[in-house]
Amino acid sequence: MDTSDAVYRDLVEQQQDLIVKISLEGRLLFTNAAYGELLGKTKEDLCGSVFMPVSGERYSDVIATQMTKLFRPPYTCVVEQWLQTPKGLRCISWSIKSVLDGNRAPVALVATGRDVTPVKNDQKAMRKRDEDLMLLIESGSQMYYTHTPDHRTLYVSPRIRILLKCTGGSKKRSWTDYLTDNPVNAAGLERTLRAVSTGKREPPYRLEMATGDGNRIWIEVNEIPVVKNGKTIAIAGSLVDVTEKMYVEEGAAEAEILFKGVRPKESRTGGRSPFKAIRSIFARDEGAEEESV
Repeated sequence: MDTSDAVYRDLVEQQQDLIVKISLEGRLLFTNAAYGELLGKTKEDLCGSVFMPVSGERYSDVIATQMTKLFRPPYTCVVEQWLQTPKGLRCISWSIKSVLDGNRAPVALVATGRDVTPVKNDQKAMRKRDEDLMLLIESGSQMYYTHTPDHRTLYVSPRIRILLKCTGGSKKRSWTDYLTDNPVNAAGLERTLRAVSTGKREPPYRLEMATGDGNRIWIEVNEIPVVKNGKTIAIAGSLVDVTEKMYVEEGAAEAEILFKGVRPKESRTGGRSPFKAIRSIFARDEGAEEESV
């Protein structure tokens, strides 16, 4: 072995990354020290063993599909392999390249691997936090969304999609597509535009919207502009379905108009006007004791 070969071997053996050479049949021809240390085995034990001893037929098929790229240009692929080691299961990200002969036909494979288990664990923990946060957000009466200053939706709560009866084939792309022709909606849009231009929060407002099945509902909207470097980049908001509440308020208003012309000068309802009695019926919680009128 000449000096250059010794230097090259030292470089390979001192690498913290895993380095292996594999036959086209998938058996190990060479492993560096880091690979043996990971598995707790000697080079002699590893030589000739199968490179991808994976558990689970589905996972094995995924790796096999990826590795077919090694037999056509650019003769490279990246796969992730879960290995059982003395320290437990470890996820190794392998970058594999084919060794070609003079006719550019693969004769062997070389791969460098890196332990990405900490990254995978962090990603898993992050997904768990996101799921917990989403569960918390979706458990309340409010439903959340964000949209761009030009009304293109960025995020919509799944509950909003259910409320509006959104379908997969819907051609509606903006939340404004669901607004009815009710004149009250113009005032709501004006508040949104004002929040975008000023970067300041507007008071809550109500909108009438048409659902996918043709019904009309009322929602109460509470929005806040998201400002970056003095410019509004998005609107974040929450909404509540107030359709039933609107019916109650309309009924109370009609009752007030009805009793305006017939209210007696002296109340005979224990000091309460008939309108107040009617209003108490509308506002009374379910299960409350019935009140004599």
